[in-house]
Formats: sequence, structure tokens, C-alpha cells
Amino acid sequence: MNYFLQGLTMGLAYVAPIGLQNLFVINAALQNKRGKAFFTAAAVIFFDVTLALACFFGIGALMENFPWLQKFILLIGSFVVVFIGIGLLRTKTKEISHQNAAKNKRQVVFSACIVTWCNPQAIIDGTMMLGAFSAALPPNQSIWFIFGVCLASCLWFSGLTVLISVFRERLNERVLRGINLICGVVIIFYGLKLFWSFIRMLP
Repeated sequence: MNYFLQGLTMGLAYVAPIGLQNLFVINAALQNKRGKAFFTAAAVIFFDVTLALACFFGIGALMENFPWLQKFILLIGSFVVVFIGIGLLRTKTKEISHQNAAKNKRQVVFSACIVTWCNPQAIIDGTMMLGAFSAALPPNQSIWFIFGVCLASCLWFSGLTVLISVFRERLNERVLRGINLICGVVIIFYGLKLFWSFIRMLP
């Protein structure tokens, strides 16, 4: 249960900061009826979960065969995670753009794929962050961690859709800035924890 909660909190902290996926979901909730907004959220969840699984298990399988890679990922990953957290603390929330919503479900799915799998920063950060955690976790507990990460994606994007749909008139930049600050602190904490795991692996 401890590793599941770590995955859940880490997943929430990682997915919550304002980015392409969140702006895509927010815009859909602002511009469409709830049915289409939830379809958009479901599409983003699917691609986000598949990306998380690919990052976590892909790097994890390599590190089982190459112990030096495990230490390297832990070291580099810890710095990347802390850097991401610091970036969130320093970033000013941009205004939410009101772009035209996709006209049909095919366009929604295609756009959800683009903002997830064609976002180089998301792939790099996801690989380094989840790969680093894969290196630090006991093999028999890693499934609980990644399950928590995937559940966090489901909870965040569906919850975000509900929140924006119900309170769309009350959302302001201060709220979005607060989300970034909280997530930045949590991500920095986990980054330092990864670095401590690296220190403990040294002879």
C-alpha cells in the first residue's frame, strides 16, 4: 500500500502542472458539453497511461540487465526531477487559450495523441522520472507504484474536467499558480528521495 500511495501522489504531482495535456482538457471542458469534455479526458487518460507504462517498464527492463544503467538513471533522474520541481515554482501561469475545440471524436483522439506522445519534454521527463523510480523500487512492488501513477492520471483528468465544467466562471490564474506551487514542492521532495536512493547504492 505504501508504494501504491507513492505512485498515486507522484503521479498526481507529475500530471497536475499546467501543460499541453491540461490545457487541452481545460479547453475542451470550457468549450464543450460535458459528454464531449469527458470523451476528451478519456482520450488523454489513455495516451497518458500508455506513455507512463512505456516509460516505466521499458527503462526498468533495461536496468535489470545493466546495473550501471540503474545507478546512472537514479543519479540523472534525481536531478531532472528536482529541476522540474524548481521550474514549476518559478513558472508564471499563462492565460488559458480559448482555441477552437476539435469537431469530431477522431480529431479529439488524434489531438490527445499529439499533446501526449508528440511532446518531447513529456517523453524525456516521463522516461527519466518513472525510469528512476523503477530503478529504486523492489521488483515485487513496482506494479503497485505504476498502478498508483496510472490511477492518478485517471483521477486528475476526469476530476479536472468536472471541476472546469462546474466552476468554469470562477477559475483564475491564482488557482492555477497554486497548483503549480504545490506540485513543484512535492516533485522536489521526490527528486531528493531518488538522490538518496542513489547514495545508498554506492559501495
